[in-house]
Amino acid sequence: MYNTDIPTRAELPTSKQLLRSTIIAIVAAAAILVTIVLPAEYAIDPTGIGRALGLAEMGEIKTQLADEAERDRAARQQGEIPAVLPTPDQRSGLAGRIFAELVIGSAVAQTAPAGRSDEMTITLKPGEGTEVKLVMIQGARVNFAWTVTGGVVNFDLHGDGGGQQISYEKGRAVPGAEGVLEAVFDGNHGWFWRNRGRADVTLTLRTNGDYAEIKRAL
Repeated sequence: MYNTDIPTRAELPTSKQLLRSTIIAIVAAAAILVTIVLPAEYAIDPTGIGRALGLAEMGEIKTQLADEAERDRAARQQGEIPAVLPTPDQRSGLAGRIFAELVIGSAVAQTAPAGRSDEMTITLKPGEGTEVKLVMIQGARVNFAWTVTGGVVNFDLHGDGGGQQISYEKGRAVPGAEGVLEAVFDGNHGWFWRNRGRADVTLTLRTNGDYAEIKRAL
C-alpha cells in the first residue's frame, strides 16, 4: 500500500508565506465585512458599494423595523396594550390550570364569535406610527385587507400573549396588503404601521373572522 510522501522542509510554507496568507485572509474578511455585511445588516456603508448593490437599502429596512418592533415591545411592557389572559398551560399550579380551563377558557370561547367584521380608518402624520390588535384564540383565522391612500407605510404583523411573541411578516414602503391571519397562540395579533413619508397618509383596515375584540393601541 502506497502512502503519500512526507513533504520535505523545502516544500513546506515558510513563516513569511504563512504570515502573508494570514494577512491576505484578514484583508479579504475585512473587505467583505465593510462592503457586504455592514450594509446588508446595519445599513452602514462607508464605501458606497453596498448602496450600489442594493444591500444598504436592505439594511435600512432591517434596522427600521427592528427599532419599531423594539418601541412596540417597550410600549406593551408599559401597559399601553392590554394583555390577554395566559393560556392554561402557562399558569403555575394545578388549581390555576383548572380555574383557567373551566372559567377563563369558557369566557374566551363565548366572546370570540365567528364572522365578526370591522373597518377602521386611521390618518398618520409623517413619522407617526400606530398599532391595531385583534384578540384571538389559538387557531382562530381572520381575513384582512388594508390599503394606504396618499403614500406608503412600513409595517410589522406580529402577536403577543402569555409571555409569547411572534413576528408573522414585515415590510417597508408598502401601499397595502391582504391575506389570512391565523393565531398561533392565545393573545393579541395585529399590525404596527409607521408613516416614513413627508405627507399625511390614510390607512384603511378591514377584518372579518374569529376574534373577540379589535383595539387601537397608539
